[in-house]
Amino acid sequence: MKTIAGLIGAAVLGTALLTSVPAHAAAPVYVALGDSYASGVGTRTYIPDSGSCQRSTKSYPYLDAARVGAALTSVACSGARVADVTANQLGPLNSGVKWVTLQVGGNDAGFSSVITECAKPSWLGNCTAAVTTAQATINNTIPGRLNTLYATVRSRATTAKVIVVGYPRLFNGTDCNAATFFSPDEMTKLNATADLLNSKIAAAASAAGYSFVNPTASFVGHAVCGSPEWINGLSNPVSESYHPNTTGQAGFANLVDDHLT
Repeated sequence: MKTIAGLIGAAVLGTALLTSVPAHAAAPVYVALGDSYASGVGTRTYIPDSGSCQRSTKSYPYLDAARVGAALTSVACSGARVADVTANQLGPLNSGVKWVTLQVGGNDAGFSSVITECAKPSWLGNCTAAVTTAQATINNTIPGRLNTLYATVRSRATTAKVIVVGYPRLFNGTDCNAATFFSPDEMTKLNATADLLNSKIAAAASAAGYSFVNPTASFVGHAVCGSPEWINGLSNPVSESYHPNTTGQAGFANLVDDHLT
């Protein structure tokens, strides 16, 4: 039988051992906001309970969170516009969040419908009109929406580093898909529209004091029909079309990673 002194000694030793074990710091919190480019549409593998938002563990937020050891909450959702981010995605933001990535604006510009129109034969579609409408929206409407959203994000994630992500050009100048009819001029106009959107997103991000990630240069040579191709061309199912594949998401992850400091 142990003596009273022995029991007390063991208790003291146990207490010392417990207090000598360093406490593990909580993982830094990373919240991902945005549309299908941020959720991972195009990678073809999705988290079952993400439903129509089609979130993928192969998307850049998941890749980057793993690299920096962050606790990720991704609420990015396919089809999201600025208003959807504001209404449905800001709940996880608070003063404890360390990083926020935000990629939205393409759906506000109607890129999906513009691509669909421009993919038609010239006698069936009106690509020029669709592009003109999109560019007018980018110039006149989207900046105000972004300014308001970015201010709201800051009001909630008061100490977070916010990283705003832009969009790549979709085309290299070649259309290798048998069922689409993009002319060289149409592809040039579509790329110019992506550049215009990026310029407006970059300006709004700068005004808010946020970092901006421009993927344009990194995706040169890797757009639709590129080698290797980082952006899907016309695909089955069609929702995978004109979105970054797993390699493209890895390319985004490399760019965003540079800002996670």
